[in-house]
Amino acid sequence: MDGGTTRSRNRRGQGELLRREIIDAALRMLNELGDDEALSLRAVAREVGIAATSVYIHFTDRDELVFAALEQSTGDLLRDLEAAEASGGDDPVARLRARVLFLGTWSREHVGLYKVLHESTLNRRMHLIFKEELSVRATAAVQACMDAGLAPAGDAAAVALDLRSAVHGAVSIRINEPEAGLPPLADQVDRFLCKLVGVSVEHMF
Repeated sequence: MDGGTTRSRNRRGQGELLRREIIDAALRMLNELGDDEALSLRAVAREVGIAATSVYIHFTDRDELVFAALEQSTGDLLRDLEAAEASGGDDPVARLRARVLFLGTWSREHVGLYKVLHESTLNRRMHLIFKEELSVRATAAVQACMDAGLAPAGDAAAVALDLRSAVHGAVSIRINEPEAGLPPLADQVDRFLCKLVGVSVEHMF
């Protein structure tokens, strides 16, 4: 948005609408920058077309805005993940596979947000509590495979963490080393499910 652009004042009761616009602008910019520390509240204000003081009414500092933006983004991701899992029908393995593939696709389509969410120093400065729901649901997806007898019984949380680590590694290499010449992500995911979760090759293929 042109730095000279101004917007009309929100009518009474529209403060929440402005807050959402600020968060949406921050998400767009974070995805472009891939670095939360490169974001400034003044730049976000220019993007929205408001005075910087209007941003401070809703967010005391950059970290608070980035936290709110990532929390909203993660909430949207969880909703979309639920829809992706549903495409697997009643088969726990198909649901888990759809979940993991969706996460991989989302990460490659939202590279900047992925970097801020998983690779930024914000993770050391703040407790991103909303990320815990991703782990909870991943564990539940693995547990469902175990309960159905489609994967060996074991510590579902530990297996989910191993799977998460493998997928993040595969995604990170694709993002940070685009010339690495990796195989299709789906092929790697299938191997992860067989080797880490213990799903039978027959069930996968």
